[in-house]
Amino acid sequence: MRQIITLYKALIPFYIVCFALYICFTRQPDYLDGEFTNGTVQFAEDSVSKQPIAKASFGVDTIYYLINAAYPLRDLTEGEKVTIIYEAANPQQAAVYRWWGYWIKWDELLVSILIPVIFLFVANAITGNPTPESLIEQMEAERPPKRRKYD
Repeated sequence: MRQIITLYKALIPFYIVCFALYICFTRQPDYLDGEFTNGTVQFAEDSVSKQPIAKASFGVDTIYYLINAAYPLRDLTEGEKVTIIYEAANPQQAAVYRWWGYWIKWDELLVSILIPVIFLFVANAITGNPTPESLIEQMEAERPPKRRKYD
């Protein structure tokens, strides 16, 4: 049991560092190259479902753009001011700059947690129930005597 706790103590910081690096280098539009502007939330009717969908409008030079601002667990109201991040070369691919939806995305978070958990269960299933023959083989294996490093 103590070995499992030690393993988790080592893996959790590793997971956090890997996920943070993944987030830093995969955001589109890019945080370091992107430009920020203010936008306003408007609700427009979806052509397929006929439901109102949150859109954000913003202007670059003399052109106005309308981007999707809806995201799960993000509440927006009509006329709300939001910060928009966009790349100057491609402003129609802009995004609403918020912690939830730009930096942290629910699908990436879910998959990054599920993959290690699935691998843990697979590893336990493979190594958890060894056959009696393999146990006997492991016990009978000759191991060299332990020696000190500097004798």
